Amino acid sequence: MIFEEKRVNSKKIYDGRILSLRVDTVTAPAGHAYREIVEHNGAVAAVALTDEDEMLMVRQYRYACGRSVLEIPAGKIDDGETDPQAAMIRELKEETGYTAKSVRCLGKINPSVAYSEEIIHLFLMTGLTPGEQDLDDDEALEVEKIPFRDIYRMAGEGELIDSKTIAAVFMAAAQREKTGE
Repeated sequence: MIFEEKRVNSKKIYDGRILSLRVDTVTAPAGHAYREIVEHNGAVAAVALTDEDEMLMVRQYRYACGRSVLEIPAGKIDDGETDPQAAMIRELKEETGYTAKSVRCLGKINPSVAYSEEIIHLFLMTGLTPGEQDLDDDEALEVEKIPFRDIYRMAGEGELIDSKTIAAVFMAAAQREKTGE
């Protein structure tokens, strides 16, 4: 039987713009334990495919890992946003300038189950039309188009380090195989 922890109390440690941190005291087999939990509104990310079967990818410097990272278009769900699909449509336009005729849900992931409540909603977007980017003031990224087969290979061979990108690529490949695309 798996022991299910129950919260005894909770203390907010940090309340930031993107995330918050709390420490929960929970029941444990030997009494009590402490869990540091990241609170996050959630995020969205998409495999956006052109008619030529190229993926829209963004390359941006990620301070936390100290390098430039190739990843799929993504962003946080803003306060007050209740529809992850609408948030993804907004994020695709902001980051890449593109709009999509078709938006399909691939599923959702929790990238860090041990310490974060963040859920990332993943989508497959097709029927793309180019337009103008509308980046946030603190964003600097380059948009690249890379064949899906190349991104799939890169994900499988460990060349990509972003977990949401890797998960979304494999989920999109499974969906496409299932639907014969």
